[in-house]
Amino acid sequence: MSSSLIERLAEFEQHLRTERRLSSYTVQSYNRDLNKLAGWCKQQKIQHPDQLDPQHIRQCMASLHRGGLGGRSLQRWLSSLRTFFNYGLKHRWVKSNPANDIAAPKSPKKLPKTLDVDQVAQFVSLSGNSWIDCRDHAMIELLYSSGLRLSELAGLNLTDIDFRDAIIIVTGKGNKTRQLPVGRHAIDALKTWLKSRREVAGADQTALFLSQRGNRISPRTIQDRLKQISIKQGMPGKVHPHMLRHSFASHLLESSGDLRAVQELLGHANISTTQIYTHLDFQHLAKVYDKAHPRAQKKKDD
Repeated sequence: MSSSLIERLAEFEQHLRTERRLSSYTVQSYNRDLNKLAGWCKQQKIQHPDQLDPQHIRQCMASLHRGGLGGRSLQRWLSSLRTFFNYGLKHRWVKSNPANDIAAPKSPKKLPKTLDVDQVAQFVSLSGNSWIDCRDHAMIELLYSSGLRLSELAGLNLTDIDFRDAIIIVTGKGNKTRQLPVGRHAIDALKTWLKSRREVAGADQTALFLSQRGNRISPRTIQDRLKQISIKQGMPGKVHPHMLRHSFASHLLESSGDLRAVQELLGHANISTTQIYTHLDFQHLAKVYDKAHPRAQKKKDD
């Protein structure tokens, strides 16, 4: 008898970890998506992957959509399913990929939230001299200085920094590495952090940023720290790591107008991903126009 869906999912997870050597964060994302399918199949009493056809996938997707999952999340979900079933095709425990040729419902495009320059200055002006304060200051300065993803920041090692040339090497999506310039404020904050880091780091610890236990800091801890700093700094809302990345890209494009350079710095494979920031830049220009142009100003109500 063929293996159950749960057994095949466990086999696929092992494949992602050992053969493809994907990060634990990426593997967890696959698991979340595929567990949604497994939960639906359990309700429908479907036990084996070769029992699934395109109609089943559409029904499961409709159920997830009714449950509040948006178009973008469903696109990612379908992508995870396609990868899983392609693996099954390769190993001949399914005869076709039931997730192929199925499109997710479109979601309205949302522009990413950003901070303006003054808000960034307010957020990064941290006080305190404890090792945690020094670590947090270095993390947020680096996030904004170089536009890092959350996973890229958490994955940094001591050897990734070149203080002489003010460059940092990061490992992004698909294990692709890129060199990024680091601003003066971030360099200063990193040097201060490295002095304090000795208080918690073991002799063989290579991670740049550490938790209170002396281990590599987790992405979740970084997110939690930024939320706490948002409150401490009196920010109008919660600042998350990706907001600093968006702010980095928006401010850089606003000043330079060089979309290709911003694409390279962000590590985007396609420039279409980077083009979202041209919309943000236009919003800024439109506000300036509305305030400054004599023919743009609206009449005051009588």
